[in-house]
Amino acid sequence: QLQLVESGGGLVQPGESLRLSCVVSGFTSEYYLVGWFRQAPGKEREGVSCISRSGSSTKYADSVKSRFTISRDNAKNTVYLQIDVLKPEDTAIYYCAAVRSVGSSGCLTAGRYDGWGQGTQVTVSS
Repeated sequence: QLQLVESGGGLVQPGESLRLSCVVSGFTSEYYLVGWFRQAPGKEREGVSCISRSGSSTKYADSVKSRFTISRDNAKNTVYLQIDVLKPEDTAIYYCAAVRSVGSSGCLTAGRYDGWGQGTQVTVSS
């Protein structure tokens, strides 16, 4: 059974950085397309980044380009999301999601995925 566990969230000040981690277990992570999503209070879940099985292809939402970097270490079954220059509007619960897939089309769409983590809270405030 596919399981995903996020970690690395916390309370930070504007301008600081965080690295979120998503550990994929149950199956070999290298078969999985993985995405990161976030949901702020009162807002819909938003896809922010995704990475192909090999890590050779990545995508980002326009709202986070240049500040977010996604990467993966398949030997550790872990996908990372580096967030730099954090802004108050980045405050949200961040979720990772996975689906067994060869391609990465539609990878910023929540419906693309069939496994989700429980989320990790990121709060940006001075």
